[in-house]
Amino acid sequence: MTGAPHGILNVNKPSGPTSFDIIRLVRKGTGVRKAGHAGTLDPMASGVLLVLVGQAVRVSEYLMDLPKTYRAIIRLGVSTDTYDAEGTPSHEPRAVDASKEELEAALASFVGEIDQTPPAYSAVKVAGQPAHRLARKGAPVALASRRARIDRIELLRFDSPDVEIEVECGKGTYIRSLAHDLGEALGCGGHLAALERTRVGPFSVDSARSLDELERAFKAGDWAALLLPMDCGLIHLPAITLHIEDEKDIRHGQAVRIDQECLVGVPLADGGQYRAYAEDGGLVGLIRYEAETGMWRPRKVFEQA
Repeated sequence: MTGAPHGILNVNKPSGPTSFDIIRLVRKGTGVRKAGHAGTLDPMASGVLLVLVGQAVRVSEYLMDLPKTYRAIIRLGVSTDTYDAEGTPSHEPRAVDASKEELEAALASFVGEIDQTPPAYSAVKVAGQPAHRLARKGAPVALASRRARIDRIELLRFDSPDVEIEVECGKGTYIRSLAHDLGEALGCGGHLAALERTRVGPFSVDSARSLDELERAFKAGDWAALLLPMDCGLIHLPAITLHIEDEKDIRHGQAVRIDQECLVGVPLADGGQYRAYAEDGGLVGLIRYEAETGMWRPRKVFEQA
């Protein structure tokens, strides 16, 4: 792996292909077999899909924890079994008589820490199998509710029966479930008609690469120029520059006691994780602080370029 290109591809996924279709496209175009994602998008959804190439797959858990922003269109009046436009209606169309004020009040009730039940047609595992596989076989799927965090919902447009909103949320929030639950709260039903993920942490759809751009780069052989450094998604973690001896020890999996001069201005938190850099500016890895002993232990170490 040493010397092989690695990094993050910020891809603007169109509606239609699955997230894994995009990963397969990247694997084929780059010739790098080690490629993954930092949070999938449903086939009907578009927008930011972070594809991790090479060593970058090892930071996926950190990127998945980043806050996300979505722009969604919810169609009131009909609920579906998948909670989106690709599903089968659960009932006859109902009249939508909610006022804008009632709609805004209902949306506000979903802001904060909430209990949310994932759609039966989702990747949540049930008895070791994705729920959507069981649901498509006609098997009953009962998913437990889970905690989700919605930081902000802004009503962009209400042109009945369509509601356009922007949502900022945390990991594991289902916008399809939000659409369904909004319809239930208003007494008329509802489903997700369209969805775009516009941001994941610092990664914006405005700077994402289209599939056409990727294809051209693969053909020209200069696709590595599109890769963003691994630490682009780790900027929320404090950074420390190591002396060369500490760098060597960390690379060999050993705990170190970092000199105080390297820690000036660095907020110390027991169990906290930090980006560790070499003196030449290269990312060495992620390290964890142990307050009781004052030691720093390697959490993930990356190969030198």
